[in-house]
Order: sequence, then structure tokens, then C-alpha cells
Amino acid sequence: MSPTVPVRFKVDEDLPAEVALLLTAAGHDAVTVFRQSMHGWPDDQLWPAVASEGRSLITADVGFADARRLAGTDGVGIVLLRSWPESRQGYIQLVSNFIASFQLDGVAGCIVSVTPEAIRVHDTRK
Repeated sequence: MSPTVPVRFKVDEDLPAEVALLLTAAGHDAVTVFRQSMHGWPDDQLWPAVASEGRSLITADVGFADARRLAGTDGVGIVLLRSWPESRQGYIQLVSNFIASFQLDGVAGCIVSVTPEAIRVHDTRK
């Protein structure tokens, strides 16, 4: 599925760098927290920086599942990957499936939970 609108993503430090490569290959703008020297930042510092860049965060950190994080942000969202068991290859597969089956510009304003079984969208704008 080709993107209708390229989405800007920040890939959290808990995910392999290949996640950013997959998103970029699909036509999106993806950078890692490592590339921008943000690794090790506490969540309460990382999220405002990510949102101020107009990027949606893709992470495996369940601490970002709180919808209140999206309050006051515009055009950004959070993609939460849940792989069982957690593995590098599991995350890569989840992102490949996500790109193939979800219109990524639909992430804005949402927390999107991606598991091997389903993609669930919690739209915080409602």
C-alpha cells in the first residue's frame, strides 16, 4: 500500500534501526532517537521533543499508551508495537505488516496498537 501522505516518524530506542529503514522505504520520513542523540531520555522529555518535530512516535514502550500524551498536539500519534515474545525480528515483522495493511496517515491523533493478531486504533480526537 503506497502512502497518500508521507508521515514523519521517530523510532524509539527500544526498536531495531530496521524499523526506520522500512518506514523510509515505504515513502515516509523516519529517524531514530539514536540518530538524534535522544537515547536515554526520560519519556517526559522525549515525547515533547518528538511532538514538537511533528513526528509520530513508534515504540514498544507501554508507558506511551496514555492518551493524555496526545493532548495539545496536532497531527501526531503514537504507534505501540506489541510482539510476543519480544524480538528484533518480531518487531520488524510487525512493522512490515503494519505498513502493508494500514494507511499510516491515519496515525495522527491516535494511539495505534499493533500486535501479531490485530491493529487497534484509539482515536483521541473523539
